[in-house]
Amino acid sequence: MREANDSVYFATSNRGKYEEAALLATRFGVRLKHLNTAKEEIQADKLTEIASFAASHAAASKRCNVVCEDAGFFVNVLDGFPGPYSAYVFRKIGTAGVLKLMRDVANRRGSFMAALAYCEPGERPKCFTGVVKGTVSERPKGTHGFGFDPIFVPLGERRTFAEMTSEEKNRFSHRAKAFAKFCKWFTSD
Repeated sequence: MREANDSVYFATSNRGKYEEAALLATRFGVRLKHLNTAKEEIQADKLTEIASFAASHAAASKRCNVVCEDAGFFVNVLDGFPGPYSAYVFRKIGTAGVLKLMRDVANRRGSFMAALAYCEPGERPKCFTGVVKGTVSERPKGTHGFGFDPIFVPLGERRTFAEMTSEEKNRFSHRAKAFAKFCKWFTSD
């Protein structure tokens, strides 16, 4: 049986992702430690497959309890693009490129999804997902966050994720929802 104070390592080279997750995990009494390493990533169309593979690999190679997360930005009018390829698309065309693809497009609905996989050495990973729906803004706004945060406005808000503090973003975010599910499971009887 796991204890709430057992350490879990979050394998990511993205400090922003770790800081958002650690803030949330603390609320549940879960000690999240940063394993500053690039996750082993496969190319797949499903975030759960990508996160599960990464968690299995990290748990086996680092010999510790690990969580890995993969997230995607899904734009409805672009048939879910960039989806699981969001990091690559961000590096290649950035927010400006996505906004260019959406020039003169009225339907600006989209979502962020996170898949979080937890794995212990020698075990199979367990996945948790979180989704937040919203719209793509007309232009980038804000200086917080990372990735596509400056162009995503969650439903019920007027500000982009990049205009919010980590605490404010955690009220809505896909990552916060996935981590909350994981933390509840991790600390349950």
